[in-house]
Amino acid sequence: MKFLHTSDLHLGRSLSGYSLAEAQQAALNQIVAIAAEKLVDAVLIAGDVYDRAVPPPDSVAMFENFLGQLRGLGIEVVVISGNHDQPIRLGYGSDLFNDGLHVFTNPERVDQPVALRDAHGEVLVYGIPYLDPELMRRRFSEPQADAPLPATHEAVLGAAMQRIRADLKVRSSQARVVVVAHAFVVGGQESTSERDVAVGGVPSAPSAVFDGAHYVALGHLHGPQQPASIATEAVLRYSGSPLRYSISERNHIKSVTIVDLDAMGKVEVELVPIDQERPMAELRGSLAEVLAAENQVHRQSWVKVVITDELAPDNWRAILREHFPYFLEIEHESSGAHRAVGMVQVDRNSNPIDIAGKFIANVRSSPVSDDEQAILDDVIASIRRAEVQA
Repeated sequence: MKFLHTSDLHLGRSLSGYSLAEAQQAALNQIVAIAAEKLVDAVLIAGDVYDRAVPPPDSVAMFENFLGQLRGLGIEVVVISGNHDQPIRLGYGSDLFNDGLHVFTNPERVDQPVALRDAHGEVLVYGIPYLDPELMRRRFSEPQADAPLPATHEAVLGAAMQRIRADLKVRSSQARVVVVAHAFVVGGQESTSERDVAVGGVPSAPSAVFDGAHYVALGHLHGPQQPASIATEAVLRYSGSPLRYSISERNHIKSVTIVDLDAMGKVEVELVPIDQERPMAELRGSLAEVLAAENQVHRQSWVKVVITDELAPDNWRAILREHFPYFLEIEHESSGAHRAVGMVQVDRNSNPIDIAGKFIANVRSSPVSDDEQAILDDVIASIRRAEVQA
């Protein structure tokens, strides 16, 4: 059986105030074309469909059209909610959807798979939506337990997988097993555009929690990568986001993952690149060096510019803005100074923890301490939890 695995669409997101709607539509169009060309049986979308809990109407319409195109090709679609999605909104009406479109947003249904078939038999696809440890530790605890589960990702993901393994045991099935999950697995490489999932407890889970699956289609990390499988034979993979969402992703080759599952559950993957709207680069040096002819190739790129002149040149920000209109960040980093003075464009998609930390460090010339970071994390986490539950 052949799948197309993608995640972290973040529809509705902008980049330093610039709309990404056209770029996102182009990426979705490419995904549909790839799915058709590769003759996939199903598309797996591993969470963060939208960038925020209440997505713009245009983004909802964009996703609906995308799903309609895939179903028009006869392709099954499995979607789970991520930590950016509001589960009830994303899953609204899912019980009424036609066969072929499966949306997993209810954690209580992790053990109710989609059953697909090919010439070799059955493939069971289980969906694990993003599980907030603090919210799920009690819901997933055994009734006879003396205390609820620990507030960790390992504990709640482990409990979800226990339910899946129990379902497999009842079925006494030799089916191949695919799990779609939105989580941070140990060994994954982060970028700065992912919203932290450390809402209480340990922010990551070991690959061993997914033991029993043949393939685990992961979402959350934006770089395509394959964490090591330790104490499990499951193949775990992040497809990564289809677009670059921060300067830290400038070297990512964005792609979707084509997964070929043979009769015995052996996994082969192929990465198919997604064309980007514009390149992304970091330019560093004196103002004269940054403005040199060889850098003009980046005039239409998303750029971060770091100026290293001893003294900030006159009107340097205006000059840079004229030459690089799609800047994301501009900084002055004097070789004789102990800190950089910079300008970052902030909008509703900016990471509030990151922005607050940069502001504190800039004002007092010293980084945020571990205790202060913990306070920031707790405050932002409580706000986010209230937002998703709204």
